[in-house]
Amino acid sequence: MDIDEGDAGGAGVRLATAGECEREPHPSDSLRTFGAFVQALREHAGLSRADLGERVRYSRHTVESVELGRRMPDEAFVERAEEALGNTGALRKAARHLTRGEAGLAAWFRRWARLEREAVSLCTYECRLVPGLLQSEAYARAVFEGTIPLRTDEELEAQLAARMERQAMMRQRPTVPFSFIVEEHVFRRRFGDAEAMRELFDHVLERSAPRNVTLQVVPLEAGLHACLDGPVQVLETREGRRLGYSEGQENGRLISAPKEVMMLCQRYETLRSQALSPNESRALLERLRGEL
Repeated sequence: MDIDEGDAGGAGVRLATAGECEREPHPSDSLRTFGAFVQALREHAGLSRADLGERVRYSRHTVESVELGRRMPDEAFVERAEEALGNTGALRKAARHLTRGEAGLAAWFRRWARLEREAVSLCTYECRLVPGLLQSEAYARAVFEGTIPLRTDEELEAQLAARMERQAMMRQRPTVPFSFIVEEHVFRRRFGDAEAMRELFDHVLERSAPRNVTLQVVPLEAGLHACLDGPVQVLETREGRRLGYSEGQENGRLISAPKEVMMLCQRYETLRSQALSPNESRALLERLRGEL
């Protein structure tokens, strides 16, 4: 469940230019890392937060917020902190990689979300629920409403907006191959009423119709197969590197070790040969829709 994710894929963000650093409602991993770096350099220099605040001409509270990853440092803060903490160039370099947190995306998923936006191909196997990139709005809302702990209305709307925004990527990148393999039982799991289920099937069929999108269903009678360890995604970067991603309870793992990624690719390709063809898969979904 690509429920809400770090700092990758060259997804840099310009530093703020306001007179004060900006409060971040959703701190990113890169902000926390930059803050820890500032704190380590400050402590190495024997300075208190108040001391550094005087040197960079910001309040002690702002220094604290930056160190805790709660604020995006502006250019003036970075330059003054650089001079006050040794002028090695390290903070300037680190600041180039700062990214803002992304509302609606789980902390462990943000890094993968940025990688998939730049990928030249994306493969997804799912055995728990309809993949996020194929979910209807009503289905996504039901998923988020059922999570524990419960979300506020604002958090739920942010998650829903992020999910729908991710789906736009498929429309905006018509030459990128998107492959999905989904277990049949996922589509048989009911949510809402018959109308909501029909809307889901219509949405999945529409999203999987373009030539660059392939959807294959693993039928119930297929039996056991090589991907039973759980859902997995594999992408290829512009540089030709392959990366994998797996997710479980309250965590997600980016897989970069070549041997591990190769194994995931082999499992995926094996399952692709065992699943129904794209045409057979569409026919199955249309039949399930007609049975409602």
